[in-house]
Amino acid sequence: MKVLLVNGSPEEKGCTYTALSEIASTLAEEGVESEIMWLGKTPINDCINCGGCAKLRKNRCVFDNDIVNRLLEKAEECDGFVFGSPVYYGHADGRILSVLDRAFFSGNRIFKHKVGAVVVSARRAGTTCAIDDLMKYLTISQMFVVSSQYWNMVHGFTPEEVMQDGEGMQTMRVLAHNMAYLLKCLDAAKDIEKPKTEKRIITNFI
Repeated sequence: MKVLLVNGSPEEKGCTYTALSEIASTLAEEGVESEIMWLGKTPINDCINCGGCAKLRKNRCVFDNDIVNRLLEKAEECDGFVFGSPVYYGHADGRILSVLDRAFFSGNRIFKHKVGAVVVSARRAGTTCAIDDLMKYLTISQMFVVSSQYWNMVHGFTPEEVMQDGEGMQTMRVLAHNMAYLLKCLDAAKDIEKPKTEKRIITNFI
């Protein structure tokens, strides 16, 4: 079992990383391997709805000059995911949104019926809006969503301040324990057939 923790902050070792590190440490206590993947600071293409990924049929985006396909390669080997982002102007960071737009559009089948969660960090406000931004990727992709004792957020302007957010850090640990439990349950039930997916119905609203 392995969990990929995606750090969508432009700061490699900032507040979002601090929250993800607490999850990684707790997963290790539970015997679950994890890796924190930083999205970096280099430019990332937006999805342009070109349909090229559907023609490729390889769970990859046709744009291969940034980190999106690297993420999809790692995702194929993982059983669970935590997507983390800082809050900017009341929403998730634009970088992680661009990455997830393309990753879930081109590689949706990789995430289907796997375990997922999102976490956000903020100095003060906008956290629930940012959580809502990120949760949409999970809930439209038939992922099994993991919850915690509160919304998955930490507060602080610096990593040191985040460490002082006792409730937030505890929320990260509870999330990790719940994720480890669900992963172990799914592993124990691996011989049970996964839910069947009906042929997609697209309603015409005109």
